[in-house]
Amino acid sequence: MPPDGRQRPCRLVLFDFDGTLADSLGFFANVFDALAAQHGFAPLARADLAELRRMPVRAALARLGLPARKLPAVAHGFVARMRAEGAGVGLFDGIGAALDHLAARGVGLALVSSNARDNVLRALGPRHAAQFGWIECGMSVFGKAPRIRRVLRQAGCAPRDALFVGDTETDLAAARAAGVPFGAVAWGYGDIDALRSLAPDRIFHSPDELRM
Repeated sequence: MPPDGRQRPCRLVLFDFDGTLADSLGFFANVFDALAAQHGFAPLARADLAELRRMPVRAALARLGLPARKLPAVAHGFVARMRAEGAGVGLFDGIGAALDHLAARGVGLALVSSNARDNVLRALGPRHAAQFGWIECGMSVFGKAPRIRRVLRQAGCAPRDALFVGDTETDLAAARAAGVPFGAVAWGYGDIDALRSLAPDRIFHSPDELRM
């Protein structure tokens, strides 16, 4: 933050996709039990969802009986089901207007997601997809940090002049590994109080607040 206490202006805003731009939590919950039956872990009790959102990822996996070694296969299954059945997954209300605002101000936009590119482009729609100068998609054993660094290099942007906006502790960890400030959203997969305890650089309580 600058010495006068104001937020540093962002030249580049990088976004996570699921739970940050796209309202996919309901879809994930709906297909979870089928994935659980396929891969041999516990089905999702809807009453437990709020508690699971507050847990660190490893603790949530342990609660579900989902070994970390199975996580890539489950994630692939989620992506495949979204490709086949997720035509109704769209952007959160207010996200489109926020993207329009940032693009009109000349802020560079990037997207870093473990979801598939075709799922991302379908949810964004052609007009909003065209606003992104960089779209990094697909699962990686190395996580999102190398992709954030790659976007920064391609954009010629110093880490301190960028912001990664996401909804989970793993997004926050990736941003910190890449040396980029992190903005936590209050409407995603991760519980905002749990994220607040990790001291993100910014907190966005509604998509309107993304109009930086």
